[in-house]
Amino acid sequence: MEDNELQELNNAEQEEQNVTATPKADESEKVLQETIKKIKETASEEDPRPSQQVNLRTILGGDILTAEMVRSQIWLFVLIVAFTTIYVAFRYQCQQDMQAIDRLETQLKDAKNKALAASSTLTEKCRESHVLDILKQNKDSLLHIADQPPYIIQVPE
Repeated sequence: MEDNELQELNNAEQEEQNVTATPKADESEKVLQETIKKIKETASEEDPRPSQQVNLRTILGGDILTAEMVRSQIWLFVLIVAFTTIYVAFRYQCQQDMQAIDRLETQLKDAKNKALAASSTLTEKCRESHVLDILKQNKDSLLHIADQPPYIIQVPE
């Protein structure tokens, strides 16, 4: 009989544990379900409304970029970036052109100076006195300076 009584006591303890374990499991399931429900209520696809305060933290943190106002103006930002890029590109091209113009002006001045130097050298060598000196050095006596002025011949029509 003792075995029967011992067995009955064990069965009673197990039932008691089952009875006490079931409410704990039910209670944890309820807590879990409530937590899931709260998470579903708070989680949404939409961004929360940003606060009206714009401070340094929201700007540096990037929170301002998620605002609805910024998203609605995205094409304006794209346009500003495009114009800025075009402005920088044109400025760079203009600077390149100005450097080329300066380089060509310098070459033009050098060419003008060389032409002026060559012209003055040619003018000096073509002077009558210089030509006569060269002829005398070559001992060519056929040419000399005229003693009389040139004659003017008048032809009747």
